[in-house]
Amino acid sequence: MEYYNYLKSLHLIFVITWFAGLFYIPRLFVYQIEASQKPSPDKEILGEQLKLMAKRLWFIITWPSAILATIFAILLLIAQPVWLQQGWMHVKLTFVVLLFAYHFKTHHIFKQLQNDVVKWTSSQMRLWNEGSTLILFSVVFLVILKNSINWIFGVVGIFVLAIMLMLGFKIYKRYRTKKNEE
Repeated sequence: MEYYNYLKSLHLIFVITWFAGLFYIPRLFVYQIEASQKPSPDKEILGEQLKLMAKRLWFIITWPSAILATIFAILLLIAQPVWLQQGWMHVKLTFVVLLFAYHFKTHHIFKQLQNDVVKWTSSQMRLWNEGSTLILFSVVFLVILKNSINWIFGVVGIFVLAIMLMLGFKIYKRYRTKKNEE
């Protein structure tokens, strides 16, 4: 069973790098959206550089990490099939499905911005950036606590965190608006 710890380690490493990509790519999108509103030549120079950065992050780090994290997760489930009978794993897999939905929607946004199609505001993208954080918190609580009552408190905590993030976002937006008016 020595290979199990290697599988678990590799799974965790690629989950971390996957989330690193999911945390940073929306931030690059914010910069791309804001660059698209600048006058020439800044708009073109910044736009092209940010597209290149996003493309490298997305295809060199984020996508390969998502695929490798999934492969190692499947291998872990093959090594420990009993997990599929546990309630916490069903909930975790639901969050993994949400994570993939988030990933695919982010890919859709990536393709739009690569084609200079801007449909989101920078404020909306800042809010979108919190989606992966909420999923990460939920999964970590589930995996560590496993006990149904404990992870329920953890997930409730996630929603409290989400509300706090949104309030913080609104406060920061007001602060930026006020600062720009001065």
